[in-house]
Amino acid sequence: MVSDFRQAFIQFAIERKVLRFGEFKTKAGRMSPYFFNAGLFNDGESLHKLGQFYAKAIIAAGLPFDMLFGPAYKGIPLVSAIAIALAETGQNYPFCFNRKESKDHGEGGLLVGAPMQGQVLIVDDVISAGTSVRESVALIKAGGAMPGGVVIAVDRMERGTGQLSAVQEVQQLYGMTVTSIINLDDLIEYLLNHQERAQHLQAVQRYRDQYGVS
Repeated sequence: MVSDFRQAFIQFAIERKVLRFGEFKTKAGRMSPYFFNAGLFNDGESLHKLGQFYAKAIIAAGLPFDMLFGPAYKGIPLVSAIAIALAETGQNYPFCFNRKESKDHGEGGLLVGAPMQGQVLIVDDVISAGTSVRESVALIKAGGAMPGGVVIAVDRMERGTGQLSAVQEVQQLYGMTVTSIINLDDLIEYLLNHQERAQHLQAVQRYRDQYGVS
């Protein structure tokens, strides 16, 4: 059964038109029956709620970490919102993010925020090719800290070029836990429980059967 916060997140994403159903072409050239665009969480209330959902997923996963890192650019508002949401629960964590280009004036360098320390939890919206995670791991290690895990909004649970999903590849390559607010199984569970959206269920299940991983 989908936990309450996961079900609530799917409802929230649909209401904000972040999660849509139909026919959408993915970067891999597949026709996906759903599309998730986290960039549409683009006002104060949406970002606040999004941060709270991430915080719930982090707490539910019981991930051990000492600070948060958000890769530029999408990770910057995410890491800020998540740090605030965790603080609202009484858990105050330092955070930082990176610049795309190093500064040679002011405080300089690539990183903005708290200094890298201990186990660092990387936050992002999705993992597609794993490029953002790879760059984040390099920055964290260069800062003298250790990547401790990744948290994303949606795990599509679909194969990449091989038999593994992008999330599974990251887990295998870096030995890190990747947790998500929702995954494809949660979405199917949601559709099963909402008859008004039953017309999308078969398409999502077919997509899962064709491209999904266990």
